[in-house]
Amino acid sequence: MRAPVLVRGIRLGEVEAVLLDPIAPRILGLDVRCGDGSNRFLPYAAARVRSETIEIDSSLLLLDQQELAFYRSRGRVLTAVPELADALVAPDGGLEGPLPARC
Repeated sequence: MRAPVLVRGIRLGEVEAVLLDPIAPRILGLDVRCGDGSNRFLPYAAARVRSETIEIDSSLLLLDQQELAFYRSRGRVLTAVPELADALVAPDGGLEGPLPARC
């Protein structure tokens, strides 16, 4: 997922990684590569996921590298969990198995 992160239509950066809870199948937040070249942590609860973008209300929601390091060291990166590759995302960030195909 390389979706752009926007605040009021202004591009702040793009998602580099989706960070998961270390135990439960739940999104904790996003690792965002910002326009200044640094990476920051965006809590999932503060993001509004649209079809092609991530929207936030303020750039202050992007936490510094220290917080990103904390979540990266304790969480898992979605791409490292292949069984969740096709999971559906619930509004609260929980990940659920894909829906069965309809006949």
